Amino acid sequence: MTLVLFAAAMTVTVTAGAIYSTEVFAQGGGVVRDIKVVGNRRIEPETVKSYLTFTAGQRYDAYKADESLRALFATGLFQDVRITPQGSSVVIAVVENPLINRVAFEGNTEVKSDTLSAEVQLKARTMYTRAKVQADVQRVLDVYRRQGYYATQVDAQIIELDNNRIDLVFEIREGPETKVVGINFIGNQSFSDTELRGVITTTESSFLDFLKPTSVYDPDRFNLDRELLRRYYLKNGYADMRVMSAVADVDQEGKGFFLTFTIDEGPQYFFGGVDVESTLPAFAAETVRGNLLTKPGDVYNAELVDRTAERLTVSVAEQGFAFGQVRPRIDRDPVNRTISVTYVVEQGPRLYIERINVVGNYRTEDYVIRREFRVAEGDAYNKIMVDQARLRLLALGFFKDVKVNREPGSAPDRVVLSVVVEEQSTGELSFAAGYSSAEGLLGEVSYTERNLLGTGQYLQVKVTGSQVSGGAEVSWTEPRFLDRNLSFGLDAFARNSDYTSSSYTDAGYADLKIGGSVRFGFALIDSLWLNTNYTLMSDEVYDVADGSSLAVKQIEGTSVISSVGYSLIYDTRNNRKNPSRGFYFSFAQDVAGVGGDVNYIRSIAEGRGYYPITKQITLVGRAIGGNITGWDDQNVRIVDSFFKGGETIRGFATAGLGPRDQYTDDPVGGKNFWAATAEVRFPLPFIPDDLGFGGAVFADVGSVWGSDASKYAHQYCTKTGSDTGQCAPGNIGTFDSNDIRASVGASILWNSPVGPLRADFAYALAKASYDETQVFRFGAATKF
Repeated sequence: MTLVLFAAAMTVTVTAGAIYSTEVFAQGGGVVRDIKVVGNRRIEPETVKSYLTFTAGQRYDAYKADESLRALFATGLFQDVRITPQGSSVVIAVVENPLINRVAFEGNTEVKSDTLSAEVQLKARTMYTRAKVQADVQRVLDVYRRQGYYATQVDAQIIELDNNRIDLVFEIREGPETKVVGINFIGNQSFSDTELRGVITTTESSFLDFLKPTSVYDPDRFNLDRELLRRYYLKNGYADMRVMSAVADVDQEGKGFFLTFTIDEGPQYFFGGVDVESTLPAFAAETVRGNLLTKPGDVYNAELVDRTAERLTVSVAEQGFAFGQVRPRIDRDPVNRTISVTYVVEQGPRLYIERINVVGNYRTEDYVIRREFRVAEGDAYNKIMVDQARLRLLALGFFKDVKVNREPGSAPDRVVLSVVVEEQSTGELSFAAGYSSAEGLLGEVSYTERNLLGTGQYLQVKVTGSQVSGGAEVSWTEPRFLDRNLSFGLDAFARNSDYTSSSYTDAGYADLKIGGSVRFGFALIDSLWLNTNYTLMSDEVYDVADGSSLAVKQIEGTSVISSVGYSLIYDTRNNRKNPSRGFYFSFAQDVAGVGGDVNYIRSIAEGRGYYPITKQITLVGRAIGGNITGWDDQNVRIVDSFFKGGETIRGFATAGLGPRDQYTDDPVGGKNFWAATAEVRFPLPFIPDDLGFGGAVFADVGSVWGSDASKYAHQYCTKTGSDTGQCAPGNIGTFDSNDIRASVGASILWNSPVGPLRADFAYALAKASYDETQVFRFGAATKF
């Protein structure tokens, strides 16, 4: 009994002595004689020791032990680490993180597993850590939110395997897609909600959401929309405009977002005085005044101010002042609501661009971004030129955001520019279906890529069809041909129109056109473009009915048309989708007969003007006219003539006005036409603006006249030798008159999910006896 108690006492004494010795070692900074690693399975002891900040032979330091703990945890290799002094030794006890055997996704139907795998950091044969799993859960949520699934929930589950391995499974509950169900504006007095919705890129949810992703809430797109609104107001004279807030609220059920932009418009300004001053010696400001785009009395336009500053900067540099820069000095007169602009030419910092780095362009080629800069590596640095390059890059539509960061170069007079871009989708597959009173049921399928293979090229493939016609076309454009400000394009098309049983005529024909064209275009000056083209086309007139006009029977068969042409376009409209101010003018000519079987000269001119009577009522004026004349003793074929009707002068049927065959009463088209329109557009009372409806009242006048159909009829009768029936002298001829036709009416406009539509109700005030009228017309609002 005594012996047992003595042994127990001895054991307690020895243990207490060991604890006392360890505490004295740790507190007293004893020398570490040995470092032991325990608990490791895959990781070598020497690897663990390599992260320690102390080694054997050094005195133990609690601060270094804490540093070593942090270093070991930072490796991500361990779930737990303990550093314990034991006598003169230090024991490093580790619990290794498991090795991931497999990463899987369950419950995902809207987003492919390959897409999610590319986003998460954890992969097979990597170490599992809680922090990385939490980060990957957030990454998966971000992917779904970019797709509009804000109600998605993600849980990470672990399936333990042998040898400290695990399977990592992300369990996903996708929930309903969260769309933008409403876009509202507060404080906008000058522009309607409908007009501002046309400015931003986000759209409201509709039954056509499957065609476009823009109704999905995207925070990046939301921020871009805020900037687009600001630019639109600045472009239209509202220099004090501010977007006070932009809020995205989710409804109570989490099924949709309501976007609300609160706007402080401020007053509209006009340009006051516009002048150029120079502080550069030996530089005359008068030499660059011709580059001014801003004019006194015009509506203030911040975009024109920036473009003018860039033009002046280029002109100054061309005169040998490499470091000259142009700074717009703005002087507001709030009483008279004018802004005077003085472009000050001054000496800029003597800096050179050492290098231009492009970051973030995973798809877009470097040269597509670099060519938007008017400066290159080695040139003098000019902030105006760099800022304008950034705006041009944003205007391409390839990027969500563009930043140009200026960094120090290798010398005090050198700078490095880092262009950081965030790319966005540039491809679009669209479907459209509808009804037109001219062509009945119609549909269109098209694919558009605005940045083909990252080269900045434009490609569109389109297939269209209706009860009257159908066709397919492919269009490709290189906007910067040979790295110059010159566009080059190729087109191929096939179009078939069947008039044998259409509203055009009771006894008609079919016309098949197959061909292609080559295009070149460039800007002559700001807002003025010149486009040139060459077209080669096969035109087959077939299925000619027995009762068709003799002019059609004469041209039955296939003809080859080889033509060259050009067009001039001048455009100052403030908004091309829904303009309320500005002018548009175009003039185009085509000359057929550069080879081929058909010779003619066709000319068409059109002008449009938009004037805001009030902030919501716009006066629109339009004038258009054309002429086609045969040359080298050729007459103008029916299929090349102008057929006009309700699309030009409302109140008339399709091809309902102009020359007609006396015998068959079929329209045969005219060689000349003109038309003019005055229209007042306004919002419809008592109808919420967010529905996109508007109204208009209009008056149309015009005429179509002149035809060579009788000449072709005589040729047919001469060729066939017939002088009876349709070839009888009294039957060969056309009803033709240049009398003025006129109509008045009202319209309902709808900015629908498939594009702008309109329904016209018109009454013909003046017409020829042989014209065909039509009170109601419905179709796309593509006129103006």
